[in-house]
Amino acid sequence: MSKLVESLALVKKTLAEVRMYNQASAVLNFDMQTICPKEGMEAQGAVDAFLSNKAFILQKEPAYIEACQYIYDHRGELTAEVCSSEVDAEFDRCLAESLHRDFAREKNITPEMQHERSLAYNKAYVNWLEAKKSKNFSIFAPSLAEVQKIQVREANLNEDRKETPYDTLFDGYERELTSRDLDDCFNECKERLVPLLKRIMASKKKIRTDFLSRPVTDEAQKTCTKYLLETMGFDFNRGAFATTEHPFTTEIGKNDIRVTTHYYPDMFYSNIFSIIHEGGHALFEQNQPKENYSHYIEFNKTMGMHESTSRFYENRIGRSREFISLIYPKCCELFPNVFEGVSENEFYESMNTVTPSLIRTEADEFTYTFHIIIRYEIEKMIVNGGDKVDISALPKLWNDKYQEYLGIRPENDAVGILQDVHWTSGFGYFPTYALGNMYNAMYYNKMASEFDIKSAVRFGDFNKINSWMKQNVWARADREAPKTWIKNITGRDFTPKDFLDYLENKYGEIYEL
Repeated sequence: MSKLVESLALVKKTLAEVRMYNQASAVLNFDMQTICPKEGMEAQGAVDAFLSNKAFILQKEPAYIEACQYIYDHRGELTAEVCSSEVDAEFDRCLAESLHRDFAREKNITPEMQHERSLAYNKAYVNWLEAKKSKNFSIFAPSLAEVQKIQVREANLNEDRKETPYDTLFDGYERELTSRDLDDCFNECKERLVPLLKRIMASKKKIRTDFLSRPVTDEAQKTCTKYLLETMGFDFNRGAFATTEHPFTTEIGKNDIRVTTHYYPDMFYSNIFSIIHEGGHALFEQNQPKENYSHYIEFNKTMGMHESTSRFYENRIGRSREFISLIYPKCCELFPNVFEGVSENEFYESMNTVTPSLIRTEADEFTYTFHIIIRYEIEKMIVNGGDKVDISALPKLWNDKYQEYLGIRPENDAVGILQDVHWTSGFGYFPTYALGNMYNAMYYNKMASEFDIKSAVRFGDFNKINSWMKQNVWARADREAPKTWIKNITGRDFTPKDFLDYLENKYGEIYEL
C-alpha cells in the first residue's frame, strides 16, 4: 500500500472519530438552544466544550497532521487509480485542500486555547440571553470583550493571515472575498438604495397592515410551520423542527437536519418567514451530494452560499406574489381571526411593505441590507480596532448608525445591539446574508431563463425548483470557492447589480414610483 493511500485512510479514520464528537456536541448545542432549562445551560455548555475539545485534540495528533500535509502535497496524485474512481478522486482532492485551509487556521491554536474558546463562547451565549432579557448591554459586555480578544488572537495566529484581522476572520466564512470587495459592494448598495428608500417613504401609496398584529395561537403557528416545510419539500424522515429564542438550522448528521423557529402571538408572519428561511438552509443540507459525507467535506460550503439559499426561499420565493397566492387559502384556514376581511393582494402587499425597523430578523426585504451594513461596519471596527475599541460605547454607536441609515433609534439594548446572537461566537458572519441575496438574484435570473419559476411557485411545484437548485446550486458548493461557484452557475462574474435591479423594479411597482 502506497504512503498516499495510507495517509488518506488515516485522515478519514480520524475524521470519522471527529465527526462522532461533533455530532454529540451538535445534539447538546441544539438542546441548549431549545429546551435546556436556564440553570442547566452553563453546565451543558461545559460538556459541549469538553466534546469539542476531544475532537480538536484528535486533529492535533502528529501522525494525523503529517498525513494531512502529505495528501495535500501529493493531491495531484489523487487519481482514479488511487481513489477508486475519478469522482472519488475529485472529492478527495477537495478534502486535501479543505484540510490544508483548516490546518493553517488552527495550527497555532493549542487544545488549551480551543477549550478556553469553547467555554468563552458558551458563557457568552448564557450572558447574552440574560442581557437581552434585562435589556442591559453591560451584562454581555465582558463576554463580548472576551470574544473579541479570542478572535483577534486567533486571526493573528492564522498562518494564512490576510490584509487585516477582519479579513482573516471573514475568510473563514467566505473565502476569496475581502473587506475591499464588501466595501465596494456595500457602497454600491448605499448609492442606489438610500435615494430609493427616500422615494418609497415619500410615496402616497398606503399599504394595509392593521391585521398583522391580530392574535394567533402557538398551535396554529405550529401547524403552519409543518405545512410550509412540507410545501417546500423538507424531508421529515430526515429532519425535525423546534422553537428557540433565535431561529437557526443545524446539521446533526447526514439524515438529521433540524430547524427552529419562534412563535410570537401578535406577529404570525414572523414564524412564516423564519421557517421558510431555515427551511431553505435545511433543503441545502438534505440535498447535498452523498459523496460529501463519505469524503468529509459536508461543511465546506461558505455561509454566503448557504444564506443565498435560505434567502432565495424566504424572499425571492416566499415574498413573491405567486407564493402568497399559493399559501393564502391555508393561512385563511389556520388564522381566520387574522384574515377576516383581508384580500390576497392586501396580504401580498403587507408582506412587502417597506418600513424602517429595528429588528434585523423582522426587517422587510428592502431595508434588510442596511441592517447588514450597520453590523458589518461595527464588527469590522471591533476586530481591526483591537485594544483601542471601547466596548462600553458600542450601544451608542449602534444606535447612531440606525439613526443615520434608517432614521430610527432603538429605545433599549434588547432591540438594539443585543438583538442578534452571532457575536457570542465571533465576527464575520453578517455580510454573508447580504452576499446571499446577491448570489441568489443572479441564479434566480439564470433559472428564470430556463423555465417559468413564477408558474412553478403558483402551483406549488417545488420539485421542479428544488431539482434545478440541486443540480445547479447545491451540487458543487462544497467543492468550489464562491466566485468560481457563482460564475459556473450563471456564466457571469459576481455582481450586486441583479439584486439592486430586482429591488428597484419590485418596490417601484408596489409603491407606484
